[in-house]
Amino acid sequence: MIMKYEIVIGLETHVELSTESKIFCSCGGHSAANEPNDCVCPACCGMPGMLPVMNKRVVELAVTAGLMLNCNINRYTTFDKKNYYYPDLPCAYQITQLNHPICTDGCVTLKTSEGARDIRIKQIHMEEDAGKLVHGGNSSFVDFNRTSVPLIEIVTQPDFRSAEEVLTYLNKLKSMFRSGGISECEEGAMRCDVNISVRPEGSEEFGVRTEIKNMSSFEAIDKAIRYEAQRHMDALEFETEELVQETRRFDDVSGKTFAMRNKETEADYRYFPDANLMPIIIDDEWLEKIKAAKPAAVDEKAEMYREAGISDKEIDVLISNNKISKLLDDTVATGISAKDAAAWILTDCAGILRKDGKSFNDLAVTADKLSAIIKAVESGDINRNAGKKVLIAVVESDVDPVAYIKENGLDKKFDSSAIDGVIDTVIANNPQAIEDFKNGKTKAAQALFGACMRELKGAGDPAVIKELLDKKLAQQ
Repeated sequence: MIMKYEIVIGLETHVELSTESKIFCSCGGHSAANEPNDCVCPACCGMPGMLPVMNKRVVELAVTAGLMLNCNINRYTTFDKKNYYYPDLPCAYQITQLNHPICTDGCVTLKTSEGARDIRIKQIHMEEDAGKLVHGGNSSFVDFNRTSVPLIEIVTQPDFRSAEEVLTYLNKLKSMFRSGGISECEEGAMRCDVNISVRPEGSEEFGVRTEIKNMSSFEAIDKAIRYEAQRHMDALEFETEELVQETRRFDDVSGKTFAMRNKETEADYRYFPDANLMPIIIDDEWLEKIKAAKPAAVDEKAEMYREAGISDKEIDVLISNNKISKLLDDTVATGISAKDAAAWILTDCAGILRKDGKSFNDLAVTADKLSAIIKAVESGDINRNAGKKVLIAVVESDVDPVAYIKENGLDKKFDSSAIDGVIDTVIANNPQAIEDFKNGKTKAAQALFGACMRELKGAGDPAVIKELLDKKLAQQ
């Protein structure tokens, strides 16, 4: 009889923080570099005698992450040196936190097909990232741009029981951290180490643990967990191999994990306190300031948007991008309904950006300008088409929407007689289109409608123009 087994998983998730500079020097952060090694200085590339200087913003983002994950915030926190040699680690040690991490004892609730589960957060600690090795031909190159970019590492207890729970958790972290402006969680800015073991169902003892290192693709994480769990179960059930505690890597091509090295212990890293960095004391005033700036929880914000009539699909986009979520909230604060603001942002703004090959991160429109456009449309000062025209000008050239409307005559209200005159002129100037219309070519009417809109410069009501044009064409 084949025994039933339970998968036990703990995660170590590394998240690069959205700061303007690195954690211990003034070089630019995660997205600052353009070419290899163009964002380094003597401090972050390990020159002798260079001392680290702590980035205050890193502490604030780490505390914010801890608050979002319901952690205790430690008022006294210190840094330690983790010693190991690797070519992309210029000092041969990493500055991290072992003895006094910034956050401890948190919890996040997941909802999956198996129901709700609480995942305990053991700790969150701050540390610096390592560089990046680039392999090509017979040579390997090292790029130090990423060296000393600030990270937080979120360490969970071994509370996951399936790949589905792991992916639900990672997606929740991604939404929370994007919404909170902590990290974009893209382009390698969110990486995960998976600690996995298998034990007979009902057992309280942990099995032999292996660690799958440094994965950034959710698809790869899913495949790696499923493969490794099955490898462990086969070893236990059929004695296909002897399981040992080790570090493994996942190969995307074969879909398998392969041994890298025996799993290190704390003693192997020879941790000791970093004497170059003073302890950080978080007083009441500073903590209250961080708490006041903490964004609303993702679940709360999603429910608020849902009650405003925004669809779940639109909510997913909004809460995954802090920039447009903030734009929506700021626009709503000016008196625009959340549903209307969402439509303008997710449909109109998105269309303009997509046409230019850009993303929401490139959107430069302010809430005041977007609100002015929407209010002009809602009040009837301009029609929806004119509003789109103004929005294009604002997004592409950052013009003042009110001035643009006046300068381009978009606020002129045309009565039926004025529109009649324009239609008569268009009909008189397009005899071939009239002839085509009489011969049953419906596209001719569309061409005439477009000509009317151009003459009116988008100021007339399209529905009124079409109705009057159809009547005149019926008389031809």
